[in-house]
Amino acid sequence: MSTYLLVHGAWHSGECWERVVPLLTAAGHRVYAPSLTGFGDKARLLGPEVGLDTHVDDVVRLIEDEDLTEVVLVGHSYGGLVVSSAADRVPERIGHLVHLDAMDPEDGETAADVQPATQAMIDRALASDSGWRVPPLPELPPPYGLFGVTEAADLAWLRSMLSDMPVRCLQQPVRLDNPALHGVPRTHVHCVGAVPPGIVRRPVPAGRRVWELPTGHDCMITMPAELTGLLLRLA
Repeated sequence: MSTYLLVHGAWHSGECWERVVPLLTAAGHRVYAPSLTGFGDKARLLGPEVGLDTHVDDVVRLIEDEDLTEVVLVGHSYGGLVVSSAADRVPERIGHLVHLDAMDPEDGETAADVQPATQAMIDRALASDSGWRVPPLPELPPPYGLFGVTEAADLAWLRSMLSDMPVRCLQQPVRLDNPALHGVPRTHVHCVGAVPPGIVRRPVPAGRRVWELPTGHDCMITMPAELTGLLLRLA
């Protein structure tokens, strides 16, 4: 049995993994898919003080409280920042780190450093009435849709789980200064369906495995079986 910890991206909640979790558990594995602070069942905690560090604490606390080891730690999108910093904190507990169409930062980088288009969202949030709320990205015409989701029923489900996120999540830098992090194996899964203009994907460092899925960004919604098949290869 392996342990999977699935970390959602910006604006989403742990609910986005609902099509993947039962497939992994049916294969005999233990799965955690929490909502980060401010999202889903933790929406009441949303506030300007919530940032990347808050979400890293969420993940590390769960790992330590549940005494998890050899974790397959999966970060989707913004979750790539979260899992990178979490793995830096507890590398001895991580068996494999998976960047699922995710940001892949260097030490000291913010979301805007990794994905420059994010800076415009930060600027709008700071200039808004709230001064800190970043609303979800708008739906785009096909084939881009909403985070790569285009089917009507899937769109309705996705919209029901999306919420604003605090700008601090996009402003705080990751901390990747633990030498032991370099010993953690990494795999990147790229969603290579329709990619909206302005999205930048960095080259993957040598020595890391790269897999592709022919779908949009939210592959856990559009291709859950195929994604699960890839994750099971890491068990």
